Amino acid sequence: MSIPYDDGPWLDRMYNAREAVPAHAAHFRRWADASTDAVRAHPRELDVRYGGGPNEHLDIFPAAQPHAPVLVFIHGGYWRSLDKREHSFIAPAFTRAGACVVVPNYALCPAVTIPQITMQLVRALAWTWRNIARHGGDPRRIIVAGHSAGGHLAAMMIACVWPAYGSDLPADLVKGALSISGLHDLEPIMHTPFLQPSLQLTREQARQASPALLPAPDQGVLYTVAGGDESEEFQRQCRLIRQAWGEQRVPVCETLPGLNHFSVLESLVEPGARLHQLALQLLRRQP
Repeated sequence: MSIPYDDGPWLDRMYNAREAVPAHAAHFRRWADASTDAVRAHPRELDVRYGGGPNEHLDIFPAAQPHAPVLVFIHGGYWRSLDKREHSFIAPAFTRAGACVVVPNYALCPAVTIPQITMQLVRALAWTWRNIARHGGDPRRIIVAGHSAGGHLAAMMIACVWPAYGSDLPADLVKGALSISGLHDLEPIMHTPFLQPSLQLTREQARQASPALLPAPDQGVLYTVAGGDESEEFQRQCRLIRQAWGEQRVPVCETLPGLNHFSVLESLVEPGARLHQLALQLLRRQP
């Protein structure tokens, strides 16, 4: 499919998920309320510093038993909005399943660029590998999941050449990743009128930070999903990363029927839902 980069209204229709889901505010309210409940009712350590930059904090929801697999969840918001505090609701379903859950924050555009945000998450994952054992997590069993812009960042984490960042870090620091409605080629985003004023993406930044334009990782797997009720562009972005990296690295590439850009994330924490089962599959991979 040829992307009409000069058709701003079409790009806005394809990528403006809030406009496509008039009830999006109700989803956000549910996330915030469930996150408040999760923080109130479960063991947690909040606002742990993983670096010295803006918003470089993370929340930890420890597992009940030591040596637990680790789920790092990265929130979305088009790199320009939302916060980890609205996504604590992800944790309880996975701590009940025996995982340690880490929810990092990051700075937002336009104060920073998308490549700078990507490096913030690299710091968060490096911190996790170096420190998570003190919170009951097994650093040999880290997976990353993310939604929308967070799905993009999750894919970037599995593509990272970790020993180039830290000589103590293993090449397979991230064993698996789950990109939920992720954005894997940023060139269309660079041309999307409602986004570009705040993202201020340059062509070079889009090239540097597009997972589909990077070499396939040498290890690990990426699962990629989109909602069946999402736009054709979100669904194309889902397929694109498998086309770029191949089935060996992207063994799961699915459209989940009946789910929009926001309800697809909610299915992540629904026992029995396909997306929840995919996340558990990744968590149960052996080192």
